[in-house]
Amino acid sequence: MYKHILLATDLTDDTGYILKKVRKLRDYTGAKLSLIHVVEPMPGYSYAYLGIEDIEGQLIEESRAALAKVGESLEVDKKHQWIEVGPTKSKIHAVAQEIGADLIICGSHGRHGLSLLLGSTANAILHGANCDVLVVRLPEEK
Repeated sequence: MYKHILLATDLTDDTGYILKKVRKLRDYTGAKLSLIHVVEPMPGYSYAYLGIEDIEGQLIEESRAALAKVGESLEVDKKHQWIEVGPTKSKIHAVAQEIGADLIICGSHGRHGLSLLLGSTANAILHGANCDVLVVRLPEEK
């Protein structure tokens, strides 16, 4: 059974839905749990020119605070919480490998048509992972 689960979260409103499932799976398996959120890098032009100061830094700090709340909810120590900056897929794969995760859990909205053809973050994680991936289908927006 799984020994180390990595929950990859986008920290959106749907996070609570996934947390219930993650909590039950962790309880069932007795696995260690780590958390990751990836901040996509901002484009390479100067925000100072636009009068905007360090948006990426603010995003990282907000993400760190939000992930800490998730960690508190799941009783995951801060040393097992990862905020990474870069391409989502490769950062998740790298952390999963680094910590020895044997299961990555992420959420996905059901996509149809063009969105399905273009792929999704969950699809990208699935097709490059060296371990199992559980994709939780998130409730449809109404």
